[in-house]
Amino acid sequence: MPTAALLRRESDKGPTPRSVADSDRQSSVSLPFSKKWTCDMLIAQHSVAGEGVVCPLPLHNDSVSTDQIALNEFLAGQSNLPWVVFRAAHRAANYPTLPARARAVLAALARTVDANDPYASIFARRELLTGRALQSMRTFYRSLDDLETAGLIERAPQKRYGTAGLFGRAYLHLTERSAMVLGYISASVETESAEEPAESQDSRPAVLDSTFETPCVSVADGAIYKDLFPKNQKRQPGRLPADLERLLSLGFRQFLIFKLMREAKTHAKLLSDVVEATWDHLKQAKRPISYLRALLRSPVDFSHQIRAKHAADERKTREAKHAAQVELSVSESAGKTFIDTEESKLIVVSSDAQSISVHYHREVSPRVATGQWAESFVAAIRTNTLKEATFEQIKDFQRNRPNAVIRPVDAQTEATAEAQARTRTADIGDRLNEMKRTLRAACAGVSRAAKGGFPDDDRSQNRAGKPKGYGVQAVV
Repeated sequence: MPTAALLRRESDKGPTPRSVADSDRQSSVSLPFSKKWTCDMLIAQHSVAGEGVVCPLPLHNDSVSTDQIALNEFLAGQSNLPWVVFRAAHRAANYPTLPARARAVLAALARTVDANDPYASIFARRELLTGRALQSMRTFYRSLDDLETAGLIERAPQKRYGTAGLFGRAYLHLTERSAMVLGYISASVETESAEEPAESQDSRPAVLDSTFETPCVSVADGAIYKDLFPKNQKRQPGRLPADLERLLSLGFRQFLIFKLMREAKTHAKLLSDVVEATWDHLKQAKRPISYLRALLRSPVDFSHQIRAKHAADERKTREAKHAAQVELSVSESAGKTFIDTEESKLIVVSSDAQSISVHYHREVSPRVATGQWAESFVAAIRTNTLKEATFEQIKDFQRNRPNAVIRPVDAQTEATAEAQARTRTADIGDRLNEMKRTLRAACAGVSRAAKGGFPDDDRSQNRAGKPKGYGVQAVV
């Protein structure tokens, strides 16, 4: 086909001086010979001096390049792009602010996207786009990064079909800016669309947002995602759990530990729970492997033991934390005075926070608490049952109490009060005398009962024929 086009082009040309000279020479030379030899002489004849002055001979044969040009023109005529697409590809190839690789990919996208719906997804494989852009896969992805940075495309995340465990395509979308630059939409169309109601404006992004949902996982291939650990795979993962690495110090091999994990699973146990519950005994065993296998076969719920142990540890931790908080609150309240909401009692904390003095409004002397008072005291403060008393509240409380003066209690005052000797009152003396008389009477009654038993023994002995006074002598 190219040769025919070349011949047709040459036949359309008019006669030249060179062609006239060649025809004259052929007519003069080919008379004695046949037509066949005439063609051979025409091909083999050398240039004659003085000929070709008007139209010089070419220095080389251009037939090969002429055929290639004709072939290129023929192949280029096969792809007839619409004017809109051709203009978009031309604009993309001449975009000034992009690198050459990004311009090539943008031109490929301009040829691929639907001109009637430029915002739609671009249904094209990577091989097609890389072939149209004449780029490698790495350069293609760098070009996509450049276009996304420039705000000319939007790269949707890869879709995932959760029921089948497969992944779909990740489509590309042209932005509004790129659609205007490529000429697929005009500024007047954008102005008319801006005047539409807000509902019509929000409908399109809502549809696009539904297609841009991020997949729950980032695995690139469905087969890899489904067959992570097939059943026929004999090789185990190459890393032990952190709580089972201590078995290596007892002589356990890595693959043996994996085997024991499988054995524990067959017995409805976890090897980690068994090791955690029996570690103190396991590290003292002479044959730890046999001992551990015997534990796996035993009908003991080691997971329950671990849960109970963890619960006890958590309870101890909470109690210790609560005790520390109570102690901190009591130390902060040292030397302060508190009053309840009903103003019926006043509590004074000692300076060393070891005791409290409770003053009731109907009692003259205070009550001193030195035992387990801290927890209830802190609980009352936290529930706002007790509040720190002001000077006016203390004055009012003293005014209502009979013959009492409230003073802060400290350790020295308490020690002095304990060191003072207690005086004996008349009431105390009477009670002591009464207790003494009761004890004397009780002791006298016991002695009379003992003496009254001996004469009966003597009478029984006399009736038996024994001498009188035998029992008394026996007692003596």
